[in-house]
Amino acid sequence: MSIKEHVEIMEILKMLPHRFPFVMVDRILEFEAGERIKGLKNVTMNEPFFPGHFPSEPVMPGVLIIEGMAQTAAVLAYLTHPDMVGNKIFYFAGIDGVRFRRKVVPGDQLIFELQTLKWKSKMIKMAGKAYVEGEVAAEAELMAIFA
Repeated sequence: MSIKEHVEIMEILKMLPHRFPFVMVDRILEFEAGERIKGLKNVTMNEPFFPGHFPSEPVMPGVLIIEGMAQTAAVLAYLTHPDMVGNKIFYFAGIDGVRFRRKVVPGDQLIFELQTLKWKSKMIKMAGKAYVEGEVAAEAELMAIFA
């Protein structure tokens, strides 16, 4: 399959059921249907979680970094199976091997890279990493399913 580039936010919003303030992927930089995807999240001080996490030292919650990976995986699933858009929701079903390697703070740009490990019927398992300036911020194996 060929590698495609750039899926903008308006196309992402047609696929994902998430809306502000819970959309955690701003753009797809490239993807290979069924195989891999690379997404981007610009982290700004305007994020609604920063006033409470933590007021004196804003840090993006790790669970939201993982959510960004999961949403990026969902975009790959919908790009691979466009017939599912609007018909089925891609639900997060499991997570293994989560590790957080560095803080993510306002001004950072998160790059999510996910690779398909296994695709069986409606279920997908992917290995994902989130990078900031080329350094791993988080990594995990994610499972999700169309339902």
